[in-house]
Amino acid sequence: MGRDQAAAAVMPEKLKLFIGVLALQFLLAGFHIVSRAALNMGISKIVFIVYRNLISLALLAPFAYFLEKKDRPPLTFSLLVEFFLLALCGITANQGFYLLGLYYLSPTYASAIQNTVPAITFAMAAVLRLEQVDLSRRHGLAKVVGTVVSIGGATVITLYKGLPLFHHNLNIKSLVSLSSSPILNWTLGCVFILGHCLSWSGWMVLQVPVLKRYPARLSVLSLTCVFGLLQFLAIAIFTEEDLSKWKVHSGGELLTILYAGLVASGVAFALQIWCIDRGGPLFTAVFQPVQTVAVAVMAAIILGDQLYTGGIIGAALIVVGLYCVLWGKSAEKKAIRNQDLAQGGGEGSITARLLGQDASANDDLA
Repeated sequence: MGRDQAAAAVMPEKLKLFIGVLALQFLLAGFHIVSRAALNMGISKIVFIVYRNLISLALLAPFAYFLEKKDRPPLTFSLLVEFFLLALCGITANQGFYLLGLYYLSPTYASAIQNTVPAITFAMAAVLRLEQVDLSRRHGLAKVVGTVVSIGGATVITLYKGLPLFHHNLNIKSLVSLSSSPILNWTLGCVFILGHCLSWSGWMVLQVPVLKRYPARLSVLSLTCVFGLLQFLAIAIFTEEDLSKWKVHSGGELLTILYAGLVASGVAFALQIWCIDRGGPLFTAVFQPVQTVAVAVMAAIILGDQLYTGGIIGAALIVVGLYCVLWGKSAEKKAIRNQDLAQGGGEGSITARLLGQDASANDDLA
């Protein structure tokens, strides 16, 4: 009787977690569509990013101040420099490259290329010798193979557009002059999105030593956001001198800004923390390709986006690579746990720690 009641209690919890993870992916998929819609409306990229981060900071700062009041160590000049560099990588380059890429590229392929982030993070950590690569173990080989396959998939998307899968009139407003080369635009968009992924991965690697010295995650995010805002405002002084660009001209523009700030950086952030707390970072990451599928469906219906054979092949390779890397991380985590039980210690690899540390925060800066 007690066992049946326990099973009945577990099932709703699993169902809630499943619904929560799916809702998270759909909310983040909506961000891709909303960002593209904002560009279609003519909102300045700089203005969009500044308003989004202002809202994000307004949401984060109170929680960081009150929840981590006792955990924050004193700020030093070296820490401020590190926060500045984190903002340069995690906000300025990350978000700037994303919108530049989205200007030329479909949201579907922007989302697909984002699936390379775990593989790129592993590659960066290995190059910096923060990650041990053991090719004699299956999990080490899986991570290396997954990284190569993911980067190969991104290369396919970048260099091979392919043929359109559907023949229909596109409803999406053209953002690029018709006289420019479509192939060049496609390649530029992919290069910018890859720059976004490299910046995102670099931010994940760089934040590990910072969090060791300043173990207050929400405060780190808030201070990074402050420096990111200052950097974009400095750029805006030279690029957005026309004050009319800072005005919100329609309800649609306001909706895109509020969605980016409140939903993508607020609701989705909180939901992601809940999902990771209940299901773990690996469980949450496994559902990431659902976001790409959702973006493809929404982009086709709302924006009239076209799908191309090169993009589909590349996206499939990236997803295969993603799951290889995730499986490798999962197997490595089990091996480390067993080793810890035998030896009574050990910190594990940086990618194992990164996935747990960053998964609750990465989309707040993406």
